[in-house]
Amino acid sequence: MMPAAVLVAPGRFEVRDAPVPQPAAGEVRVRLEGCGVCASNVEPWEGQPWSTYPSEAGGMGHEGWGVVDALGEGVSDVAIGERVTMLSGHSFAPYDVASVDQLVRLPAALDEQAFPGEPLACAMNIFRRADVLPGHTVAIVGIGFLGAVLTKLASDAGARVIAISRREESLALARANGAAETIAMDDHWTIIERVRQLTGEALCERVIEAVGKQWPLDLASAIVGFGGRLVVAGYHQDGPRQVNMQDWNWKGIDVINAHERDPRVNLRGLNEAVAAVAGGRVDLAALLTHRFSLAELNEAVAATRDKPAGFVKAVVTF
Repeated sequence: MMPAAVLVAPGRFEVRDAPVPQPAAGEVRVRLEGCGVCASNVEPWEGQPWSTYPSEAGGMGHEGWGVVDALGEGVSDVAIGERVTMLSGHSFAPYDVASVDQLVRLPAALDEQAFPGEPLACAMNIFRRADVLPGHTVAIVGIGFLGAVLTKLASDAGARVIAISRREESLALARANGAAETIAMDDHWTIIERVRQLTGEALCERVIEAVGKQWPLDLASAIVGFGGRLVVAGYHQDGPRQVNMQDWNWKGIDVINAHERDPRVNLRGLNEAVAAVAGGRVDLAALLTHRFSLAELNEAVAATRDKPAGFVKAVVTF
């Protein structure tokens, strides 16, 4: 048996005993070192109309990394003791299983470093779908973990990044990751006018919305230029959205939903994420600002929602 987080009511994880998972054919079991806490955890934790309780043991945890400790039948290309990051779904517990084709070995350069790979893989996939080119003006709406990584990738690609976010410390984070301009996310029309000023009325070739709420989506739509591309990276999980189709039509923009479900695409992003951090392209350690134990998972999710001073991303460690 192992301790595992179980969501028993809105806003309340409990740590309960659960069976240690066994790897099926083509799977490995990983003894986890930790798991990142995702912004997508917040709304299910708070409770949604379709929620049922209790949740699956370890469920909602999908940003795990650790050491392979058991192999399922037919697995031969990974060894017990190898350190990996993986794509799985029950990592709010000390053990989880993953398909052997959904994990990536961590190189020696990342020894002893926390590595929640899934959100970095998302960033890599979003950036690819955005098709950012040198000389583009790229607005990023919402600077948290994802927005900061995308700011770094876009600025390194030769784009001029305009970062838009609520908190001054988030704007400072964007500047540290290469943003050329920052705008406080306070008034809709003031922001649009500022983007017009910064772009000579042309607005932006690329806009990445990374919040997952209605107003940031509206704002992102408004600052895309003619023939530009709106990239929806925010996770809109709380119901339908309205869009300004008149504006979309008139400007002739491309709209990209940058959430991937093809396991091969996700694995590609995970490989790119490992390479980016190992090669020094992304400073992951600087973005993992808060650490919690499994027993403190409620506090970790609350911090992800409330963003105390200095917060970028939380990880649960075992």
